[in-house]
Amino acid sequence: MRPHTSFIFDLDGTLTDSVYQNVAAWKEALDAERIPLAMWRVHRRIGMSGGLMLKSLSRETGLDISEPQARRLEDLHAEAYARLQGQIIALPGALQLLETLSEAGLNWCIATSGGVDTAKINLKALQLDIEQVNIITRDDVKYGKPDPDLFLAAAERMQVPIDECLVIGDAVWDMLAARRAKATGIGLLSGGYDIGELERAGALRVYEDPLDMLQHLDEIASRP
Repeated sequence: MRPHTSFIFDLDGTLTDSVYQNVAAWKEALDAERIPLAMWRVHRRIGMSGGLMLKSLSRETGLDISEPQARRLEDLHAEAYARLQGQIIALPGALQLLETLSEAGLNWCIATSGGVDTAKINLKALQLDIEQVNIITRDDVKYGKPDPDLFLAAAERMQVPIDECLVIGDAVWDMLAARRAKATGIGLLSGGYDIGELERAGALRVYEDPLDMLQHLDEIASRP
């Protein structure tokens, strides 16, 4: 039978211009807990789940981040991110891309390392209602990226084989998780990683943003 391409989208930095707000929110949270860390180091881990990111930063800094402190950091990040939500907008072509897929009868789902509250902020920028879209959040799975759980859950939600899915993301963590899930990774430059990094992590193709991907959709999607 003819394969039918389905799409799994990351959210922050892939559909919405929100990566640097995310970095600023984590930096504010870390500063509040007196954990000195340069913003570029935070940026390199955006796309991981908050818990995995804090564990990684703990190893890098040599600091022992306790469970209570980790919970405080995640709460402080959520509060700071919410205050910055007015700056978050849809990336060029994001809405048109999702509408084009829907009109063509192609399945799509969003899979984000953020929790429900963070997802709602980003969906608002996309003019989408969380109750009316297929979405998997960090709250729905045991492990976040770079583990494959989010993408496997998204394929299951759409009731499609994971190997017929394209995973679209802006971070190396998306591409690594896609490889582990046996999906095909498509990279976007809108999160701050370069082409080489995304390709080395497994991206089959790399585009600038959702608009660029939309304009080259015939390169990666089977005809419905």
